Amino acid sequence: MTAHCSVKSFGIPALPERCCGPIVRGLSADELMGTFVENTARHPHAAFRLCMALAQRQVTVQEGPLYRTEGSHVTLWCKVSGYQGPAEQNFQWSIYLPSAPEREVQIVSTVDPSFPYAIYTQRVRSRGIFVERLQGDAVLLHITELQDRDAGQYECHTPNTDERYFGSYSAKMNLVVIPDSLRVTAVPQTLNKVEHDSLELKCEVSKSTAQHSHVSIAWYRQRGSEAPVEIVSLSRDFVLRAGSAYAQRQATGDVRLDKVGETTSKLTIYNLHPSDQGEFYCEAAEWIQDPDDSWYAMTRKRSQGAVVNVQATDKEFSVRLETERRMYIVGEPVEFRCILEAQNIPDRYFSISWAFNSSLIASLGPNAVPVLNNEFAQREALGQLKVAKESDNVFVLKIYRLRLEDSGKYNCRVTEREKTVTGDFIDKESKRPKNIPITVMPLKAGFAVTAISRTPGVTYNESFDLQCIIKPHYPSWVPVSVTWRFQPAGSTEFHDLVTFTRDGGVQWGDRAAGFRTRTAIEKAESSNNVRLSISRASDTEAGKYQCVAELWRKNYNSSWTRLADRTSNLLEIRVLRPVTKLQVSKSKRSITLLENRPIPLNCSVKSQTSPDSHFAVLWYVHKPSDADGKLILKTTHSSAFEYGTYAEEEGLRGRLQFERSASGGLFSLTVQRAEVRDSGSYYCHVEEWLLSPNHAWYKLAEEVSGRTEVTVKQPDNRLQVSQTHKNITVLENEWVTLECLVSNRTSPSSQLLVEWSVWRPGRGDKELVAWLSRQSTLHYGDPAALGKLRSRLHLESPAPGLFLLSIQNSTVRDSGAYGCRVEEWLPDPSERWYKRAEDTSGLITLTVRQPDPTLQVDTATANLTVQEKESFPLDCSILSRSSPESHFAVTWYNLRAKEAGDHAEEGEEEEEEREVVLSVGPDAIFSPEAGRWEGRLRFQRLSAVLFRLTVLQAGGADTGNYSCRVEEWLVDPNGVWYRLAEEESGMVAVHVQDAGSTLQSVICSNDALFYFVFFYPFPIFGILIITILLVRFKSRNSSKNSEGKNGVPLLWIKEPHLNYSPTCLEPPVLSIHPGTMD
Repeated sequence: MTAHCSVKSFGIPALPERCCGPIVRGLSADELMGTFVENTARHPHAAFRLCMALAQRQVTVQEGPLYRTEGSHVTLWCKVSGYQGPAEQNFQWSIYLPSAPEREVQIVSTVDPSFPYAIYTQRVRSRGIFVERLQGDAVLLHITELQDRDAGQYECHTPNTDERYFGSYSAKMNLVVIPDSLRVTAVPQTLNKVEHDSLELKCEVSKSTAQHSHVSIAWYRQRGSEAPVEIVSLSRDFVLRAGSAYAQRQATGDVRLDKVGETTSKLTIYNLHPSDQGEFYCEAAEWIQDPDDSWYAMTRKRSQGAVVNVQATDKEFSVRLETERRMYIVGEPVEFRCILEAQNIPDRYFSISWAFNSSLIASLGPNAVPVLNNEFAQREALGQLKVAKESDNVFVLKIYRLRLEDSGKYNCRVTEREKTVTGDFIDKESKRPKNIPITVMPLKAGFAVTAISRTPGVTYNESFDLQCIIKPHYPSWVPVSVTWRFQPAGSTEFHDLVTFTRDGGVQWGDRAAGFRTRTAIEKAESSNNVRLSISRASDTEAGKYQCVAELWRKNYNSSWTRLADRTSNLLEIRVLRPVTKLQVSKSKRSITLLENRPIPLNCSVKSQTSPDSHFAVLWYVHKPSDADGKLILKTTHSSAFEYGTYAEEEGLRGRLQFERSASGGLFSLTVQRAEVRDSGSYYCHVEEWLLSPNHAWYKLAEEVSGRTEVTVKQPDNRLQVSQTHKNITVLENEWVTLECLVSNRTSPSSQLLVEWSVWRPGRGDKELVAWLSRQSTLHYGDPAALGKLRSRLHLESPAPGLFLLSIQNSTVRDSGAYGCRVEEWLPDPSERWYKRAEDTSGLITLTVRQPDPTLQVDTATANLTVQEKESFPLDCSILSRSSPESHFAVTWYNLRAKEAGDHAEEGEEEEEEREVVLSVGPDAIFSPEAGRWEGRLRFQRLSAVLFRLTVLQAGGADTGNYSCRVEEWLVDPNGVWYRLAEEESGMVAVHVQDAGSTLQSVICSNDALFYFVFFYPFPIFGILIITILLVRFKSRNSSKNSEGKNGVPLLWIKEPHLNYSPTCLEPPVLSIHPGTMD
């Protein structure tokens, strides 16, 4: 156990800590306290210094390196001490293999079945590797069959159950696996000997272990299934010893073990007995010395056996009778053993008879079947008595429940019988041992129990005795159990403290851990009175005590029956504490500071009861709105921290810093990064704790300090936003930037929220345009009010404190008075942001206007004369435009004289009618053509400012005046087109002359006639020519002179020639040229 040593002085100054060395070394904490009590008892007025070991967790593992042979069963122990928590600790074993010394390989755990790695899982499941718990804090690791790969560094780890980490939680040791080189050989044989002959057997033992090791040799004799009997052995220290059955014969020289070679030993037995027959073999073990100086048998092996038969020559036998004791109580069991000692018993016949006060109880013949007389036969039938043969030479008589009348003398008689050739038995020699008398006493159940104490009132660290007196006094062999019970002060429940059991053992109660190390219990030899001595009293021993005595009887089946029990009177023990001297400073003070600064709080202990006093300090804050103070932090007497409800609710855990001065009387609490809500009245509550004799801390006194008034303020507001008023006028579709300048702020680490609003003409309320959050996230106002302005807004901050709102492609609707409102936010010490100030800028009046129209169309007039069926162009030329982005809508008109009615009066002016020829919108969509213009109009846009309309197939009705009207359209930033200006061109007078009808015009005007004239004749003429050629070819083949029948030459017809014009301007010309006569 690792310990920290400190000197406690009682009455004189402390000695240096080196005094602890000889006292602490090798002693547990309980032994140290026992030494203290013993010395104070001897020298009550002298100063005795106690060096205390303050325990911390310590894991200890078997010291290495350990050398073990392959294939052997290996155990490694591990234990833990100085721990807190449950008495049953958990253990985990791992190994670090030589091939990977830094890698942990988990083997087995007492708590987690899934702990082993895959290479060990099967061995753990099959119990090839398992952990045996010796007690709550100690275990054994078993490896039932050691393998070569099991070599490495083993680590034993105990999971933490303490309140805090203090000490070591694991320990390591090395295990080396070496080959098993031990060889044990002997000649297997069967030897037949006669009684009093000699026997010699040899055994060869060899090894080749590199490590230093010793070998032990032992010879054994075994008969059938009986346990082997040791004959003689040579220990690892070369000490020769004989087994108990052969000790006398070895002392007389009849049994010898000699070394006859480097590796061979010889067993010699002179004067053989019939009981020597059986199987003889030798067993050798190889031993190695571990680091703790103990010797360990790495491996054991036995040779093959030699069977030895010994023929007896002596027929003598002897008999002895045994029992456990001579005094019994009614109801207890008793057993008599009749032991026969003879040679070659299995080959001989014996009969046994049992007698009580010279009266026959039962008899057993050679067949071992018992025959009982009438009285004992009835008891045997009730299970109260048994007569049996336990082995070839042991016979037993058992009475399970004694009666008073069973007092008397018991004996057994053994008679050897000889079997004749007819199968009958005849009695030969008979022997019996001495009688054994027993006394059966009645049990008196009437008794009284009294508890007394000479010191009902004690102070801390004093001792007191309690005695439990039982009357009448029963003999020491009477089974009586005595239990001391304890009721702690302030409790209504008793629990068992310690029991002096009926068999003389001591059994502690489950809740007696604090008593066990400081309590002694003893029982008087002459009576059953039990004394309980408790040393170093504390308040945990204060309370009421009583003892309970129980009278028992042991039954024939080894069970127990409680005959009676008595409870003593109550005995109250009072334990007084020392008088406190605790004083805490009551001074008051006031502190005013800005937030984010630390709040220093002090708590001073002016006097204390003992130099060994420990203090628990509780810090409170009282707010005007609360009736009582709220707990901030508690530091226990063991220096553990516990946060109060106020610290949890207000998030103070990360802002608290606790310190204790080296002298131990000044405690400081600092609240870092103070907030306004931390204002209040602070004070501390001090508890004084002392260590009781049973090492338990108890609170002796408590006191409250004076109060510290703390006021936390926010920083002053210094936010300033520029108040300059501005007027800005821009054209529509231009970008405009509005500026919001923060000239000063409260803190450089503050965050700003900027909100832009606009007051539009004709509207009373302002409209929220956009706002930039503290996290620089852009948000917009009401979508219904903003419309498409939202997509054209751009907000940025190119420099600290400068915020720019840009409106892209401004429109007339964007006009208005713009202003910004700035909020300044500061973080409190808990990183929560709050609004510290706000300010509003001056207004920026924005005016957006549309561009001035500069549209101009060519207004010059012209005259144009065309022939009928010809085409004529009508140009519309734009001389200037308002914007390069302008789109134009163009409409051509025909203005002609309106025909006069039949009854028109003479002298009345002619009226003109205006007809739309074609209209093209700014989106290049054409209007439907009028009936007479349908199919005769061709539109062309020769350039961005020149449009042409061509009229095809002019007719007389087309004569008239033509003009065009141009509309200039622009798109606003919202994508809506609006008409900016319009203007009409000059007149173009067109006159169409009538050219009359021609054959060409007639044909071209009729599709059927056109195809009939120009297309159909060609296939007809083609067929005709092919026919003529075929006829002519045949005629030449049949006529030598190529003449016809009448002598008339054939007509040669040339291929017709066709002139075709793809237009209808000229008709196709078909000419056929006649052939000539040959």
